[in-house]
Amino acid sequence: MMEGTAIVVSPLIALMKNQVDAMRGFSDDDGVAHFLNSSLTRNETLQVRKDITEGRTKILYVAPESLTKKENVEFFRDIRISFFAIDEAHCISEWGHDFRPEYRRLRTIFDEIKGVPVIALTATATEKVQEDILKNLDIPGAVVYKASFNRPNLNYEIRPKKDVQREIIRFIKQHNGKSGIIYCLSRKKVEETAQMLNVNGIKALPYHAGMDAGQRADHQDRFLMEDVDVIVATIAFGMGIDKPDVRFVIHHDIPKSLESYYQETGRGGRDGGEGLCVAFYSYKDIEKLEKFLQGKPVAEQEIGRQLLADTVSFAETSMCRRRFLLHYFGEHFDQENCGSCDNCNTPREQFEAKEDLAMVLRAVKESKERHRAKFICDLLTGTETSEIKNYKGDKLKIYGEGNENDNHYWMAIVRQAVVGGFLHKDIETYGNLSLTEAGKKFLAKPVSIKFVKERDYSDYEGGQEDEPIARAGAAADDRLMKILKDLRLQVAKKQNLPPYVIFQDPSLEEMTIRYPITIEEMTQISGVGPGKAQKFGKPFVDAIAAYVDENDIERAEEVVVRNVVNKSGNKVHIIQNIDKRLPLESIARSKNLTMPDLLTELESIVMSGTKLDINYHLNGMLEADVQEEIMDYFRSAETDDIETARQEFDSDFSEIELRMMRLKFMSEVAN
Repeated sequence: MMEGTAIVVSPLIALMKNQVDAMRGFSDDDGVAHFLNSSLTRNETLQVRKDITEGRTKILYVAPESLTKKENVEFFRDIRISFFAIDEAHCISEWGHDFRPEYRRLRTIFDEIKGVPVIALTATATEKVQEDILKNLDIPGAVVYKASFNRPNLNYEIRPKKDVQREIIRFIKQHNGKSGIIYCLSRKKVEETAQMLNVNGIKALPYHAGMDAGQRADHQDRFLMEDVDVIVATIAFGMGIDKPDVRFVIHHDIPKSLESYYQETGRGGRDGGEGLCVAFYSYKDIEKLEKFLQGKPVAEQEIGRQLLADTVSFAETSMCRRRFLLHYFGEHFDQENCGSCDNCNTPREQFEAKEDLAMVLRAVKESKERHRAKFICDLLTGTETSEIKNYKGDKLKIYGEGNENDNHYWMAIVRQAVVGGFLHKDIETYGNLSLTEAGKKFLAKPVSIKFVKERDYSDYEGGQEDEPIARAGAAADDRLMKILKDLRLQVAKKQNLPPYVIFQDPSLEEMTIRYPITIEEMTQISGVGPGKAQKFGKPFVDAIAAYVDENDIERAEEVVVRNVVNKSGNKVHIIQNIDKRLPLESIARSKNLTMPDLLTELESIVMSGTKLDINYHLNGMLEADVQEEIMDYFRSAETDDIETARQEFDSDFSEIELRMMRLKFMSEVAN
């Protein structure tokens, strides 16, 4: 609508390309949008300038580095600019999670070019960062538009970092076929994790800054096109990725700030659907991140430590995680229970905190409101530290008054006091605590107040965080898969049945992860169950046992967990009612299921080896000779895929009719 070209400052080349491609999709003229960065040749740059000068280009993306080049500044002076937009504007602030020094110079460059309107945009900024953006761009009076930071469809969960590989495999198998992102802190861990997932039958690709641009783009496209389910990445992945149906975001390592965590989890469930956010936490990771800060300027170290302290608080808290996160971004969440975080779904015990809160507030007041949380905890427990000695904390009346509890306990009280609005944590002084009006009022007249008991993650710090699953080829082993497929073919020929009737591929794949060597263990494989294990299991467990023996494979006992949740919670009810010959519609209604949902339950029962007699239902649907024709088809078909069957019968039968007939066939022939 405005005259001239809008200039968008953007930090990532990949992001610019995506946006320009999208923009060109709305116009017949490719010149409508361009980017200007180091990836362009001399001729391409000239073409961009020509399109801008001729007034064809409405929007131009530039990297901050390109904007500072003298020749570009001179060029921009001579053209009509409608406005400047700064994308990912949190990069301006040292308090942001992704500070870029070149962003600090933007204001001077804008002034050099000419006075034009400025808009700054970001999805992730604390109040301090918002303040910094306004100050640095010298637009103190600008109107601030702020949406809520609350993403109601995201479910937040923190797990102790123990047996991470096993936990991740189990989680992904439970959400089979769904898209997800796994974030790791190092490139090495990204490569290892992607490899481990593939060995365990999960389609995954790595993505990090150490790969060349072509390979990164290819992996990103394959994820967007759903050739793979999972991307394992460093934080390099995701800026500007707008895949709407990412169903889970896993943090293998805890990130270095809550802004990073919020931004990365925010890539889940953008369509408003399910978004599961699981982070694995161990204090050891925090210590590693603290080491990375060494050697940096003192101010940067202090900021880094403060951001880490907030991350620890979020990970260790037992209060509602959503409430904690929103408080961090300066937003009040007044619900006690959000219903979609681990702390609200499995609430911790509450306790009377009247005296403890008063003691913390007294400690802050007595030490002149000049100290951080750690000092207050040391003061209460009577811990002799150099800081306590330097500030004569050991001479204060309150010193050691709370020594019946440890620092971990008092830290939890401080956290809940901050989120509850009794204490203020000052960012400028790297976290000094002071009393708010509510805190002063409480101290003058303490009243009953309930706090929650904290989780204790300290048990997990010494454990092996990554028990390798994929040792000695102990998973999705191609050689074993070939042996099992050959065996399935032999059994199928002998029984005169199609191979899929014996065991389906996913069941065979799981056998190559779990190595069942007894009938009992075989019943734990998804899609097998007791009936099938009894009928077909013996030759398979014998073959697996011989293979394990010959190849000296150490079976990872801890992996023998049922990976796929058994969806058939209504199993007994359904079987009993089918035995009573009740109409399937009534059975579905009684359990609030649609007909396709009931069929899925029936398939789960039959695939696990239980016989169901549904002839009474089928006889009302299809003539006997038609049933026989479909049964003949399933006897000779290479696959039990319903779509293939529909094509074979020229869509003469509905999906439900064919699924019912497949159930009859599997029930009579396989079980």
